[in-house]
Amino acid sequence: MSEVFISYARETADQARRVAEGLRALGYGVWRDDEIPAHRAYADVIEERLRAAKAVLVVWSAEAARSEWVRSEAELAREARKLVQLSLDGARLPMPFDQIQCADLAGWSGDMEAPGWRKVVDSIEALTANAGSSPKAAQAATRKLSICVLPFANMSDDPQQEYFSDGISEDIITDLSKVSALFIVARNTAFTFKGKPVDVPQVARQLGVSHVLEGSVRKAGGRVRITAQLIDGDTGGHVWAERYDRDLTDIFALQDEISQAIVAALKLRLLPEEKQAITQRDTTNLDAYNLYLLARQHLLTGNAGESRHDEVIIRLCSRAVDIDPGFARAWALMAAGQATMRYRFGSEGEGGLSAAERAIALDANLADAHAVKAYIHASEGDLDQALTGIELALRLDAESVLTNRLAGIVFTRLRRFEDAARYYAKTAALDDGDFATAGLLSSALQAAGHLTGAREAARMTLVRSEAAVARDPANGHAMAYGAGALAMLGDVDRAHEWMQRALLVDPDNLLMRYNFGCMLSVDLHDLEAALAMLGPVLAKAGLGVFTHAKADPDLDFIRDDPRFQSMMADAKIRLAQAG
Repeated sequence: MSEVFISYARETADQARRVAEGLRALGYGVWRDDEIPAHRAYADVIEERLRAAKAVLVVWSAEAARSEWVRSEAELAREARKLVQLSLDGARLPMPFDQIQCADLAGWSGDMEAPGWRKVVDSIEALTANAGSSPKAAQAATRKLSICVLPFANMSDDPQQEYFSDGISEDIITDLSKVSALFIVARNTAFTFKGKPVDVPQVARQLGVSHVLEGSVRKAGGRVRITAQLIDGDTGGHVWAERYDRDLTDIFALQDEISQAIVAALKLRLLPEEKQAITQRDTTNLDAYNLYLLARQHLLTGNAGESRHDEVIIRLCSRAVDIDPGFARAWALMAAGQATMRYRFGSEGEGGLSAAERAIALDANLADAHAVKAYIHASEGDLDQALTGIELALRLDAESVLTNRLAGIVFTRLRRFEDAARYYAKTAALDDGDFATAGLLSSALQAAGHLTGAREAARMTLVRSEAAVARDPANGHAMAYGAGALAMLGDVDRAHEWMQRALLVDPDNLLMRYNFGCMLSVDLHDLEAALAMLGPVLAKAGLGVFTHAKADPDLDFIRDDPRFQSMMADAKIRLAQAG
């Protein structure tokens, strides 16, 4: 029997054939469904070949993602722990395959040294070399050359410096992810261990990795001390360890040294483009970098229901790009703040497009910049452009918090609620304090007909909202999402209690009122109260709120009411006049 089974959609037969030829050139036996004998039933042969293969290579494309055959074959391979994935066009993978490593072969022309192809070959080699051996040996082979970078501990005297140690950890994850021979656990998974006592062999077993990197950062004055140790996941022994005491201005070179030391300790060979990618930085100015890390921390931890949240981000990033005009990530994050200020809160001034385009001009592969631009297009009503932009952003960085959050919003406005739920779920996993995205996930799942999942997401929303309100009892944004979760879960009295309290402590919060309008519409079916709540919002809110209301499934209950239609018509005129 052939060692490798290739699953693909008919539209990509030529590319699948080229993949098969590449594997055969390396000595692998390959089977594709064009080899079915005329006298055999298709389904019987497929199942027989799938079960006999040592590795199943799924060639994903937009068409493959829609194919029940391909999805079924991929699921069988996943259950048998012999799935290898590659993507030809960066199309969104169906769940749960979007949570599994997938090599990027977009535009592949047969180059045997292409990083994506090397990933495919390494995975197939591990599976085929160990098929038939003990499960433990096979697991060890598939765990080869894989690392979880745990969040570096903040050892500074000031706990507020944690944003800096988090930034160091994330940059090392990013650097190591550029090495095609390594599998790096995503940031969201690694950061679930933050602040917890860790048993390294247990973490390695839990995540299926061969190595764990842990360390600490102490920042004081103009000096920084970083300790780092690479640990063997099986034995708990140190493969490599080092302590660095440097001037803070050396931080960028220090990050490069750590990444390259890990590569050397694992005896890996870097391609020339990988060496260049690891050392490439979009800023080498420490002050600009520090401001950006502060702004990013604010994005993840601040109260997104208040305009001052985005004002702080804009101020910090504006100063960062004043210091270093070539700092692409700071331009992209500033664009996000500006877009939110204009399209959510209705403020005048720059709406983020210029800053997003500046970021793209500096770094065409910066996912967040493309995602912000897609969000702007969606808010302006250009959904075709929004879809093109968000798909590109997701291809560039499927792990970005901001990109996944904005993808959920774009797909909601396209009323593609299954897709919206996928990206809201990813965002909620990436940021475990984000109550708003958890609430949006509940809404999308409810609209898609997944009521059990919607209630589970509502419970997540409630827990996160309660934590946010405990930290800030005047957080109307959190109270609105908490009330919505309570209503979804059937606790109507408590939902009303939260709503009344929020309206007392934060009466002018339009975003909060919008979410109460959604709750009154979709969960409580209180037509009059929903209209009364939404009227002042639609009379003042920005264009993004208006375009979201046009597609929001939570408002479908009142959408045909003439009073709601009149509110929307008036809002459209007002926003058109405002330009």
